[in-house]
Amino acid sequence: MESRRIIAALDATDIGRVKDLARAVEPYVWGCKIGLEFFVQHGPAGIEKAGLDPQRLFLDLKFHDIPNTVAGAIRAASAIRPAMFNVHAGGGAAMLAAARAARDEMASKTGHKPLLLAVTVMTSLDDADLASVGQSGPVLSQVRRLTALVQNNGLDGVVCSSREIAMLRRDCGADFKLVVPGIRPQGAATHDQKRVMSPGDAIAAGADYLVIGRPINAAPDPAAAARAIADSLKEPARP
Repeated sequence: MESRRIIAALDATDIGRVKDLARAVEPYVWGCKIGLEFFVQHGPAGIEKAGLDPQRLFLDLKFHDIPNTVAGAIRAASAIRPAMFNVHAGGGAAMLAAARAARDEMASKTGHKPLLLAVTVMTSLDDADLASVGQSGPVLSQVRRLTALVQNNGLDGVVCSSREIAMLRRDCGADFKLVVPGIRPQGAATHDQKRVMSPGDAIAAGADYLVIGRPINAAPDPAAAARAIADSLKEPARP
């Protein structure tokens, strides 16, 4: 069963490994995510070499810089034509607005409009971590504050932890996208993730997409792991 919800995080730097993982899980997931590790080493050419489909690609680079620099990065990333990419909400309103304007500018030229998401609070952080860097907590309050900033500046959604799904769905409405990492099937290790949830519970709470990394890519049989998670969601067939 193919899931319309699962994004498999291909957290590896070797092109052959990424290519093999993508091929193995493709029948069971919506698409794949690549992040800084792979992109810093291989750049846009690596995406093509790994045989990744940009239309089912989450380009997870988390841009965070002055507005002009982020706008330039968004223009450059738009040439890859990913399905979605992201920035850090903590960059502020001007940066978020510049990112959206650059995405819209490129969409008007290419006819392709990726989802533009913002990361609120990393799922590896908790209340104590926020306090240690001088951010006002608790985590839920900071996430809510940043998400309002993101929505007010016209972005399509946020990357948030599972614990914030229900709150943000109530706050932001049905059309605002919630992309949720830190997903762990029952019995899986949490590793460095501090705010986690099972796939079924995350969907029930209102998540749009689930980003699942190590439970799939570190499994002895990644295809079997992806298939088991997809089957557990019991999604209706595509129309």
